[in-house]
Amino acid sequence: MNIIELSGISKTFGSVLAVNDLSLEVPKGSIYGFIGPNGSGKTTTIRMIMKIMYPDRGTLLVNGQDHNFERLENVGYLPEDRGLYKKMKIGELLQFHGKLNKGSDLPRQINYWLERLELKAYKDKKVETLSKGMRQKLQFIATILHQPELIILDEPFSGLDPINADMMKDIILELQEKGATIIFSTHDMAMAERMCDYIFMIYKGKKVLDGTLDHIQNEYGNDTLRIQSDMGANALNGMKGIESINNFGQLQEIRLEEGADPQLILAELLKITRISKFEITKPSLNDIFIRIASPERKEAVNV
Repeated sequence: MNIIELSGISKTFGSVLAVNDLSLEVPKGSIYGFIGPNGSGKTTTIRMIMKIMYPDRGTLLVNGQDHNFERLENVGYLPEDRGLYKKMKIGELLQFHGKLNKGSDLPRQINYWLERLELKAYKDKKVETLSKGMRQKLQFIATILHQPELIILDEPFSGLDPINADMMKDIILELQEKGATIIFSTHDMAMAERMCDYIFMIYKGKKVLDGTLDHIQNEYGNDTLRIQSDMGANALNGMKGIESINNFGQLQEIRLEEGADPQLILAELLKITRISKFEITKPSLNDIFIRIASPERKEAVNV
């Protein structure tokens, strides 16, 4: 069963078509990743789902209902533009958010999440005393405090160090295990690959990818090599059969030309350098993202 269904949704701001004829289904209990370049329509789509703004045309159902102008119940939303009352004490702020969202057992829930996210010592401190990352964690608590069925997170890992990002990742997975549906937008392709059951990419307002990672990667085939050699990228200079090279310094990710034989490339490399890694693989989500949204692709689309 789907918790969200979008059919033919479009939204225009002046002369800009921000979202163009978008259809999307989000199954209950899934983690659905929204990706796309800045300005592609991700946040506009999320705001329409949240009924912060309304589509110019199309239908949008949450739990099978068109809520019109009614406030959505049992939904937690972490916006990209964070907003906290800086002069309020942390405990008071969470109590306020919990009551606003009709949460239950708030004192216990507040203490649990403050301790879980290592903020309990700051309960009686004002929000303005917290660092950016700590405010991010506080707003995340406010988002999930009332135990929502649907959780929408716009760039939830932005501003977090690796330890806190990993902590939040674990909590998101736990919430899914308890039955919540999670939608999150991110520019972290590796995180999307590891966490999401489904991935949706929007580009210039249009849906360009939608499905499981395996489904998306299978559409692009096994046209990628990952190579590590003593000579690095220099070993690939002038080599035939290579369409493009993404150089990571210690490792090179190569996109092959159509019909190129990876074994011939390996044979040529072995003539000039020692190979410590040679892998034929599907393109990463990061590579697929670049293929779709690179400047070269933009120029081709605009011709």
